Amino acid sequence: MKFASSIAFVTSAYGPGQLPPPGLPEIAFVGRSNVGKSSLINCLTARKKLALVSARPGKTRSINFFLIDETFYLVDLPGYGFAQVAQELRKSWQRLIESYLEGRPTLCSVTVIIDLRHEASPLDLEVVGWLRSRGIPLLLVYTKADKLPRSRQQSQARLLDRAFAANAEERVIFSAKTGDGRELLIGRLQAMLAEEAGNRELPV
Repeated sequence: MKFASSIAFVTSAYGPGQLPPPGLPEIAFVGRSNVGKSSLINCLTARKKLALVSARPGKTRSINFFLIDETFYLVDLPGYGFAQVAQELRKSWQRLIESYLEGRPTLCSVTVIIDLRHEASPLDLEVVGWLRSRGIPLLLVYTKADKLPRSRQQSQARLLDRAFAANAEERVIFSAKTGDGRELLIGRLQAMLAEEAGNRELPV
């Protein structure tokens, strides 16, 4: 299943004043530093280098906008939770992300990326709770599934479901390495875009 026929980089925003004006629907991606967000985006879009993959956590420090098929934006948010950066820099990242999430009327969903291998961290729980408290639609993606045997993937996903108070319709088990879960993720994102388009009478 194809997620995108055409993809164009639009801009990077390092501060709230650099965010482009709202227009087309937007789907944002966020997760802890080094959770595999860039690999997921590259797998989803079938572009090997759309989002730069780095072995160094905290590499993405801007909000990056990509225009997909001239109908919506894929928005790559900076990773959160990386300890080895200056406190002031972490605060500026937080201000940038919160400014974006709270001020985008065209934001139709946030995909929160969680490492399937581990328990939900306090910061992951805080981010999900923050999004829900503001009524922002979200989708949980439990990534790095290939690191676990298939016999453990579902049981671990259920543990995370309970931690996040999520049901099976609100999450996807995913592996960027094998592509498992890619079509399901595309289907969920397309459904969110279709719902948003219906609400706003915008084409998908």
